[in-house]
Amino acid sequence: MTHPIDVRPALPEDVAELVRLRALLFETLGGDFFNPESAGDDWRSALATVLKEKLTQDDNTRILVVPGHDGLAACGIGTIEQWFPGPHSRNGRIGHVIGVVTDPAYRRRGYSRAIMRGLLDWFAERDAVRVDLYASHQAEPLYRDLGFTDHPDPALCLRL
Repeated sequence: MTHPIDVRPALPEDVAELVRLRALLFETLGGDFFNPESAGDDWRSALATVLKEKLTQDDNTRILVVPGHDGLAACGIGTIEQWFPGPHSRNGRIGHVIGVVTDPAYRRRGYSRAIMRGLLDWFAERDAVRVDLYASHQAEPLYRDLGFTDHPDPALCLRL
């Protein structure tokens, strides 16, 4: 018998665990761009500050978590931005998934899928017309299974 997965909104007391899980995510992405050690610890305290703000003051952010035995097993962050409407975006409400991550001790239990389903429901409730994300090679099959396809725009970035 399978048990339902306990997905719940993150609380301010989850911030330290959310920072820990985000660091795990960056470690698995590899390279200097994402290497958490190359940035020192300043980014962790900045992240904690932003997470506290988003959890208490931002209606356009949703952070979902799965509790573990002694901390969080998994988390995922969704945001919605108001862009300019166009023929490809009737209302300009674009969702973004910002790093779904599962602690290695809890992987292969469906936690990321459950978090993504919760986020996708939230995006639909908030009338987002599109959801964007960046996927690791390991996570790409999950996202494709949930209906994500290749983005029509080429992505470029400039690190300032």
